[in-house]
Amino acid sequence: MKKRWAAAVGAVILSVAMLAGCAGAPASSMAQSVSGTASSSSAGASSQAAASESAASTDSTAGEKGVIRMAGLKGPTTMGVVSLMKETEEGKARHDYQVEMYGAADEIAPKLIQGELDAAMIPCNLASVLYNKTGGKIQTAAINTLGVLYIVGTDDTVKSVADLKGKTLYATGKGTTPEYALNHILTENGLEPGVDVTIEYKAEATEVVSALAAAGEGALAMLPQPYVTTAQMQMDTLNVLLDLTEEWNKVSPDSALVTGVLVVQKDFAEQNPELMSDFLADYQASVEWVNTNTAEAAALIADYGIVPKAAVAEKALPQCNITFVSGAEMKQQVSGYLQVLMDADAASVGGALPGDDFYYGA
Repeated sequence: MKKRWAAAVGAVILSVAMLAGCAGAPASSMAQSVSGTASSSSAGASSQAAASESAASTDSTAGEKGVIRMAGLKGPTTMGVVSLMKETEEGKARHDYQVEMYGAADEIAPKLIQGELDAAMIPCNLASVLYNKTGGKIQTAAINTLGVLYIVGTDDTVKSVADLKGKTLYATGKGTTPEYALNHILTENGLEPGVDVTIEYKAEATEVVSALAAAGEGALAMLPQPYVTTAQMQMDTLNVLLDLTEEWNKVSPDSALVTGVLVVQKDFAEQNPELMSDFLADYQASVEWVNTNTAEAAALIADYGIVPKAAVAEKALPQCNITFVSGAEMKQQVSGYLQVLMDADAASVGGALPGDDFYYGA
């Protein structure tokens, strides 16, 4: 059995290594410009830059298209916007929604700080960090992804968080949201991380899969989607044992396990109210379309390089918790989530909880 796992894992690593967004792998060379197109040219890039400069700070007027420069991660946080990207490519969108994708959030942060982007789809805690770092110049406009973390393994005796006691769990995300979320869930269930549950953190999801193979039967891991689906498609003995979003909701019903948010430049939003109104309505419509038309959405997700294969995207989509939550509900869920992170480690939210002006439209 152990040999069969090892053979399967070789194939998994080849597939999983292509997915860079969720695990936060460095991606300096992975930026992909998608100004509404699945492929780009130098001429397209030049026109995109020119359009961005002329429209970044002016609201659209009747009959004119505005421009919004966005960035997203190759993973669930960007999946919900593919319909909008396609409409832009076909010239059917109300505005020019330019999306640039990266494999790691730390590639996006400097561009937001320097004002090179009008909006971005990033981890929730990073939004708080950037708000504090820029003196309140970054606002959160919507939640776009809820929890994508799952406990997986071949040990079918694990049916609750309590069953993790005495187990070893392989995971990624040391010092980031996955660790804080896992520790919160364990603690609220009466388990002390590192004592009652041994947690071995790896730098990347591929290393977690390798650790699963080496440990053999009974091994457990915490993985995000769509890595879970990629691994399952290669290992028929690997099962989802716990959904950490459900477990979070059990212990913290007044908040939510918020993975990704849509952030905007405060100045840009204030100067372009009509454009922002259109943008948020179009964004929500795109999310609803993706969740309703998974097969078509999966094809677009693969075409735009967000996930390598449409089959993986289609199978993973229902577990990616892509959503659109704005206004007062967004503020309640995000503020509750950030409070949990703040209690665990103030640095995780940038040293302090953001003020009310952090929540656009709330």
